[in-house]
Amino acid sequence: MNKEKYTHITDNELLQFYYNTHESKWIGILLQRYTLLLLGTCMKYLKNEEEAKDAVQQIFLKAITELKKYKVDYFKSWLYIMARNYCLMKLRSNNIVIEPTDNLALEAEEINIEYFIEKEHTLSLLENAIDELNDEQRICITLFYLQKKTYHQIAEITNYSLLQVKSYIQNGKRNLKLIMQKDMTSKL
Repeated sequence: MNKEKYTHITDNELLQFYYNTHESKWIGILLQRYTLLLLGTCMKYLKNEEEAKDAVQQIFLKAITELKKYKVDYFKSWLYIMARNYCLMKLRSNNIVIEPTDNLALEAEEINIEYFIEKEHTLSLLENAIDELNDEQRICITLFYLQKKTYHQIAEITNYSLLQVKSYIQNGKRNLKLIMQKDMTSKL
């Protein structure tokens, strides 16, 4: 499979293609993207290249099975956590105790999970804030930042002038910031 062909497609888009079509090629592309990350993670825990390679294969199989059952929003972090848990279970089954330095790494990873939870909360606030924008700003912001369209492409799609597109994006960004600041302070 020519992986360069799909580099412009985000993880979330690939997941959506999979959920819509149930074609395993989309999962294959995603897993191929993160093979080295998985191998590195497994090497970190298992300290043996052959065991790490075997673990990656097992994690691939588990990921394919789990994605059929559950909807995943943040593929990379989900896959990393699955790999870490797999390795920890393998170590436990071999009666290997994790050294104290590894516990510090685990604590750092737990903080990392908190980071993703906070990021997801912020993304949720952002999603709500986008909904509060006027139609022109919402459309332009969505096309520019989420769909990665250029100013010219947005102008063609919306029939707005180039100056209008730039203005809607600039004002939309400012309004998003104000809305999110208001939402964050009201939650404190």
